[in-house]
Amino acid sequence: MVELNHSRIKVAYDPEALCLKVICGGETFSWCEKPSILLRGTEKNVPLDAGSCSYSEYTSGTMHGVRARYENVADGISVVTEVAVRETDGALIFSSRVENESQGQVGRVYFPAAFDFGAEENCGYTVMPVMQGLMIPAKWQGEFKNFCGGVIFERCAYMAFFGQVKRGAGYTAVFDTPYDAIYHCDHTPGGDTIIHPSFQPSLGRMAYTRRMIYYFDSPCDYVKIAKNYRKYVAEKGELITLKEKIDRNPNIAKLIGTPVFHTGIATHIDKDSYYYDKEHPEKNDSCTPFEYYEPRLRELKSHGIDRLYIHLDGWGVMGYDNCHPDAFPVNEKAGGAKAMKSLADTCRELGYVFGIHDQYRDYYYSAKTYNDDQAIVNEDGSHPFCSVWAGGKHSWLCQALAPDYVRRNYDEFERLGIKIEGSYLDVFSVVNLDECFSPDHPMTRRQSAEYRRQCFDLLNSRGIITSSEETIDCIVPSIALCHHSPYWSEPLGSSKGQTMGIAIPLFNLVYHDCIVIPWSGGYKNKGGWGIPGTDFAYLHGILNAGTLYRGTNYNPEIEGIIKETLDLHALVAECEMVSHEFLGSYRKQRAVYSNGTSVEVDFDENTYKIEK
Repeated sequence: MVELNHSRIKVAYDPEALCLKVICGGETFSWCEKPSILLRGTEKNVPLDAGSCSYSEYTSGTMHGVRARYENVADGISVVTEVAVRETDGALIFSSRVENESQGQVGRVYFPAAFDFGAEENCGYTVMPVMQGLMIPAKWQGEFKNFCGGVIFERCAYMAFFGQVKRGAGYTAVFDTPYDAIYHCDHTPGGDTIIHPSFQPSLGRMAYTRRMIYYFDSPCDYVKIAKNYRKYVAEKGELITLKEKIDRNPNIAKLIGTPVFHTGIATHIDKDSYYYDKEHPEKNDSCTPFEYYEPRLRELKSHGIDRLYIHLDGWGVMGYDNCHPDAFPVNEKAGGAKAMKSLADTCRELGYVFGIHDQYRDYYYSAKTYNDDQAIVNEDGSHPFCSVWAGGKHSWLCQALAPDYVRRNYDEFERLGIKIEGSYLDVFSVVNLDECFSPDHPMTRRQSAEYRRQCFDLLNSRGIITSSEETIDCIVPSIALCHHSPYWSEPLGSSKGQTMGIAIPLFNLVYHDCIVIPWSGGYKNKGGWGIPGTDFAYLHGILNAGTLYRGTNYNPEIEGIIKETLDLHALVAECEMVSHEFLGSYRKQRAVYSNGTSVEVDFDENTYKIEK
């Protein structure tokens, strides 16, 4: 048994028995299983001590740790691990490296192992970055369904961490190598909640050292967990605030205190699409001329609405979600490039931002330049396939090639004289990061994120306001706006869905001052996409001090709330959310921002209070 002690924590570690115990603030956290590897093909889980173990203790200028080698764990595979305490801050650091592996042998590495929990009711909780944020109280009676496979940088983990708190002590677990990371939550209703971290292969192999950092704190709560992660991201240089983004692209300032109007032009649902209506084929096509919106925007301006961001879907040749990345020419039924230019010019005249929907992942067979050679190649040599969306059959464009398509298309907008001020690159900030096994354009998940960000950065360099669907944090540094950053409700997308656990603004505790998040109105009906069915959506918008969606209809009954919400956003959009708390009930909450502004919301009484 080796002891790795610090003023913050005491660690007892036996690399031969694969046992580890951490004591922090009088509370004990112990591994509840042995670290292991999963063999592909047999799907057999093999503990590391199936191999012969040798280890040595070491001390460096910054670390005190143990390096262990597990020889021939299975099929000649060896695993090298390290457990170390960083002397500067007491962080506990785990790393693992697989050696002598053939292509495709190892499907998962479980190191470090999961910690037990054991908190009693009302004495702790688990925190997960599921969408906007989720807390599961200790002994919670509800069920929890892992979704999206627990993949980091997808809806099940916008951010690369999780945490647990019991009796005031807790830990923040950060995936320091997040791009191939996964976590799995085991929750028994009324019982314990266990989080299992793991790592999957990159292009078929465990090709590099995998690393996690655990920060133990006493006292600890979910705000402390979020702030630990914020500090971690900032130290890596990846906490890019709105102020910094505005310095690079001044047009982003137009988003502050500005509502979003989301509408569309043309729709064509292909006969191969999941949404194709065979019984009523006439419903598969629709078109609203560009010119339709000009008088409506002018009327809105006449009511004193001086700021608006227009998000326009379906401007392309066949309409929404069709023919990408070859969406040109502009939809002729709607008036073509001339009419689109007129609408863009009208928006600029009114002081409104003209933004469009665009797409560089779904790669439609109907695209004029479609070529299998540019589609993502799976490990087995096949290509991804989907026919759900309106445009029907498509694969996925390898993101290594996407920046050149972005450059080509926005050069075309410039040639046509259509001033694009905002661009929404669909799905890049929500769907899983892709791998591509093509020998001509291979791509790891990390490179997938880098190419996606390159697409946004190319637009930023042209002064175009960048946006995408949700808020996976490896993309957030390059976007200024998202479609939404909602809570996870079950069933997902239902207007009456219920959160599985307690919804908390975990993402905003980390990134509120880094991105503009619109919230739906929902002034008359409760619920909505990603909004608990018990709540009015606008109250979450106010609590989170975001902007909101609005239509072109002017409604005096709600304009007061809209103005107050937008004034709040203008006041604190560039401020950190420094704290969030429950005020005696999960239904009554307070958020405080770095300029001192406090927002209280009561979801039972449907009231709010803003103190500046």
